[in-house]
Amino acid sequence: MKGKFGRSIALVAAGSLLAVGMAGIASASPAGGKGSSSTQALAGQVLQLRDDLTKVAYAANVGATRSDLGRLSPVLADIAAGKRYTVQTDTEQLAGLAKGRADESSRLLADPTAKARQLPPLPLPIPSLPDLPGPLKIVSDLVKALLAAVTGILGGLLGGLPVPPLPVPVPPLP
Repeated sequence: MKGKFGRSIALVAAGSLLAVGMAGIASASPAGGKGSSSTQALAGQVLQLRDDLTKVAYAANVGATRSDLGRLSPVLADIAAGKRYTVQTDTEQLAGLAKGRADESSRLLADPTAKARQLPPLPLPIPSLPDLPGPLKIVSDLVKALLAAVTGILGGLLGGLPVPPLPVPVPPLP
């Protein structure tokens, strides 16, 4: 009887220690947001989508660019919603702004005669990238801003890890 009682107390004490320890881990995420180990898998997916979009856009492949924008937009929407993935609040907000640029780029590529909408400014600098070639020139600024935003999202997902550079081709010399 004493042995069962002692084991019960030990079990309750171990459970309490485990609960306190897990609460400390849960509260260790950076201030102002949320964090999760699943963000590394998400970062890999976003990195692949960003690099694919960069390659096809700078290759002037309109169809593949529209397709890649179509694949990237729902991922950005999921990040912005903050329900499926656990990320920092500023990363969620940046994903919402990036989704707007992806959707606007898709809309303009679907109808090149459409008038571009004014979008809110990004909270980060746009890198100096070469303009997109030929038929994608109409969405060049939008896609460059989108690539900057997605790179910023990757920075948020990877934490302190370096973000791989954009695979932008070097413009030909005149």
